[in-house]
Amino acid sequence: MSKLAWILLVAAAAAPAAPTARIQVAYHSETGNTGKLATAVRDGAASVAGVEVLLRKTADATPDDITRADGIVVGTPVHWQNLSADAKRFIDRVGEALGKAGKNWGDGRTAGVFCSAGNAGGGQEAARLSIIAAMLAMRFVIIGGVGDEGYGTLGPQAVTGGPAKGVSDRDRAEAQRFGERFARITLQLRAGAPR
Repeated sequence: MSKLAWILLVAAAAAPAAPTARIQVAYHSETGNTGKLATAVRDGAASVAGVEVLLRKTADATPDDITRADGIVVGTPVHWQNLSADAKRFIDRVGEALGKAGKNWGDGRTAGVFCSAGNAGGGQEAARLSIIAAMLAMRFVIIGGVGDEGYGTLGPQAVTGGPAKGVSDRDRAEAQRFGERFARITLQLRAGAPR
């Protein structure tokens, strides 16, 4: 081996590894609309170098998925001004998995939320705030979204009823921007604060 090759090999071994972050996007979807937002959030998060993203339905997320995640994003349809029962069961499983693992709950981890509702007055804020409150109680750091106008949001949302049914391109773009922002901030926090 040449002297230059040896120096490069030693330098590569001594260089600190690029920080990585694992993000879980967990969602409940009945009509497919929340699932479309989840895919856009995943795509945005996956666009950040050094980030691994796991997309799962809330019912399919395992305790290992939860405990390995540096950041968890929860998506829900709005049911009667609140999150769905399946999304609530997932939140309960997050607490149970982290508690059993002997973890410091959400310390050093991030959380975010997104939702879909059938109409503009469907309770999107209440549903997202319910999830945010639960994650704050578990000591997660909450990361919100940024709307088209540059103002902060609780996280992406889609109003899927009315004349323009379904998830719009604008909704998908907001969800993708949120995923990218969530991943970038999670990676920064992960690099600076070991759990």
